[in-house]
Amino acid sequence: MIRTVIEIDEEACTGCGLCVSACHEGAIGLVGGKARLLRDDFCDGLGDCLPACPTGAISFVEREAAAYDEEAVRAPYFDRADVLVAADCTAFAYADFHRRFMRGKVTLVGCPKLDGVDYADKLADILAANDVASITVARMEVPCCGGLERAVLSAVERCGKAVPVEVAVISTRGELLERR
Repeated sequence: MIRTVIEIDEEACTGCGLCVSACHEGAIGLVGGKARLLRDDFCDGLGDCLPACPTGAISFVEREAAAYDEEAVRAPYFDRADVLVAADCTAFAYADFHRRFMRGKVTLVGCPKLDGVDYADKLADILAANDVASITVARMEVPCCGGLERAVLSAVERCGKAVPVEVAVISTRGELLERR
């Protein structure tokens, strides 16, 4: 099938490995000191690796490629992971956000007010397909962030698994108001 995948210019690649870390699907690896697309079926064609490449060696191409295998790449990423679901503004409001919340967690970021989608369906799919260890919700004290918390709680209820959820509320002044 013809679809969009990444292409790596081996001449421009320095072998730094940043794209390998950025590719959550595991489609890229280092071979002979250069980045290489190892599995077409693991490349989702979204390009999380593109901004990670300091030399611009990665681009999109449309070509014959194996179909994207979402089932194969989804499970390892979230399986047994501690997940942080964060409102996009929390990292800007709380100075110690990375150390206190992100370190060691798979992080999902969104804004229920600006994105205009219901995250509960996608989160329920992720939870149903994986054994997520825990979820931390980092939200602001503002009412619209309540939608993020409700989406997580709804997703946990829908998936039928006992996933512990902790909620951290951050003030508009950058203070941690509560953890529950």
